[in-house]
Amino acid sequence: MARHRNIRNRRDSDDYDYDDVYGHSVEEDSCLSPSDTSQWIYDRSRNHHAISSFLDSHDDIQEEVEEDTAEQTGPAQERRESTDIRNLALTDDEEAKLLSCLVELRDILGDTVSENVLIQTVLNNKFDFAKALDEILNRNKNKDKETEKVISKPPPVVLIESAKPVITNVDKTPKVIAINVEPKVGIIKGFKVEQDGGPGSRPQTPRDQSPATERINQIPSKVKEKIDPNKQYSTERGSEKDHLYIVVIGHVDAGKSTLMGRLLCELGEVSQRTLHKYEQESKKIGKQSFMYAWVLDETGEERVRGITMDVGRAQFETKSKKVIILDAPGHADFIPNMITGAGQADVALLVVDATRGEFESGFELGGQTREHALLVRSLGISQLTVAVNKLDTTNWSEERFNEILKKLKLFLKQAGFKESDVTFVPCSGLTGENLVKPPTELELCKWYKGPCLLDVIDQCHVPVRPVAKPLRITINDIFKGTGTGFCVAGRIENGVLNKGDKVLVCPIKEIAEVKGISINDLSSNVAFAGDQVSVTLSGVDIQNVAVGFVLSDPVQQVPVSSRFEARLVVFNVRVPITKGYPVLIHHQSLVESANIVKLKALLNKSTGEVLKKKPRCLGNNSVAVVDIEVCRPICIERYKDVKELGRVMLRVAGVTIAAGLITDIYNT
Repeated sequence: MARHRNIRNRRDSDDYDYDDVYGHSVEEDSCLSPSDTSQWIYDRSRNHHAISSFLDSHDDIQEEVEEDTAEQTGPAQERRESTDIRNLALTDDEEAKLLSCLVELRDILGDTVSENVLIQTVLNNKFDFAKALDEILNRNKNKDKETEKVISKPPPVVLIESAKPVITNVDKTPKVIAINVEPKVGIIKGFKVEQDGGPGSRPQTPRDQSPATERINQIPSKVKEKIDPNKQYSTERGSEKDHLYIVVIGHVDAGKSTLMGRLLCELGEVSQRTLHKYEQESKKIGKQSFMYAWVLDETGEERVRGITMDVGRAQFETKSKKVIILDAPGHADFIPNMITGAGQADVALLVVDATRGEFESGFELGGQTREHALLVRSLGISQLTVAVNKLDTTNWSEERFNEILKKLKLFLKQAGFKESDVTFVPCSGLTGENLVKPPTELELCKWYKGPCLLDVIDQCHVPVRPVAKPLRITINDIFKGTGTGFCVAGRIENGVLNKGDKVLVCPIKEIAEVKGISINDLSSNVAFAGDQVSVTLSGVDIQNVAVGFVLSDPVQQVPVSSRFEARLVVFNVRVPITKGYPVLIHHQSLVESANIVKLKALLNKSTGEVLKKKPRCLGNNSVAVVDIEVCRPICIERYKDVKELGRVMLRVAGVTIAAGLITDIYNT
């Protein structure tokens, strides 16, 4: 005991220095007299006889009818009417659509409409948000009109006959008295709402000025109007130059980065100070010719190894276009990165090395010139510019240029490029000849009278942007931003994205909110199909999002499946493709393992006619319809619906063996 309390040295006055202690008696300052006590304190025996006599005289006492029972049970029934979504027997897609519609409706209507009414309206309109909103607003308008009719009725006229006359001279005509009968208004919990809009009708006391006066039975007057995407696109981008995304492809060491770096320097996009710095640094390691390539190859490993490893980005402007360069790696080990870059581009620039022996090594079997050209055509790029680089090493020989042109024309025609969509330009990245200005070399001016490289790029056609289709954004990078949430980078394939929109992250089917949009490192409030954007998301965990996912419209969702039918074009394969053949499937920036589970038909390459059903194997240069099964569900579209998401690439052991178009998607 002594360990816890100092008992010996304790004084009683320290603990009990106040009077109001439990258990102590406290004398009251005032007392009640017996007469006051009898007046205020109830005595049961006093009224006992009166109550007993009342009960004897009233044998049958009827219970009162409760008139308010119907009114009181109303709110309870309304509360029980809330619908549990789990009891509606909906599929996962339908449940996601329903929840998305409910979130959008709640953002607009608030709590003015009950949950079960919203759910029923959405189900009746088959998850169409616009129709459901129109129905609810029209229903509320009809209710407002009915109340206005009741209020606008003139006051009833009541005829009251005068009392019987005492004096014969009194007029016997009935008196007409007008009485204003106030319509019955439901009880409003909160503060009184003044109906008059005059200046003196506003509440003056702080209690009456509560925000609750503005919320009672109020439907927002401003409703989000659906803006026509085409009109919005013409309004936002009508005065700007068209955006053109160009991917630079070609065999390793063809001079792609040097060519683009010199082009940017000639256009003034790189300062002299930066260029001088690159020149001094490249001299130190004995690679002075790489000074222009370092404009795009920014990482230390790329500069040490002297090759591009990831897709470099830069931009410049021509007379009519804003051009964004995507410098793709040429090495065979980094072809997946090249596919990612080519999937984001509108047109392609193929760079070939005119040096004797270098062009042949890149063009022959195993070189990247052929493979890159096939890949970009399979990814839907139809416009191609061929830059015959390093022609100064052959003293601007016309024969060498025509020799390269003849070989490439034949191959590109077989790959599917139209002759009118392919342009050949002789140039030199290191000397800057024929890049921005017409050629000045005498040997070149003798036989070449065509445009320079910049003019050829300016003449490329910008494809039509599908802004009116449902939103689809493919994610090719994820990173943590400076503020709240995280950022995803990717290309808008279809539709329009506005700041504050709700998007569905597929295939995990989670709703996220767009907190910010950045286009080419510039903040924006809206982005359109074809733009490369960085989007800041909230409402979803960064751990649940991966490269290859798709941001979709919450109502018109992207299909998610692990099995689909595709029409394949087989390139060169060492081993014939058979049933169960394992492959790596490249779909935009997504790479997944898959199997060819069924060979359906072998087709004629030119006519598409079925040559053989259920073939045993597929050889080189064959066209076939097959079923492909992926190891886990992915976001895909039919080629006829969304071309960008309807293409796939099949690769085995670092070699592209086939390209295909998705013709059907199976529910899994």
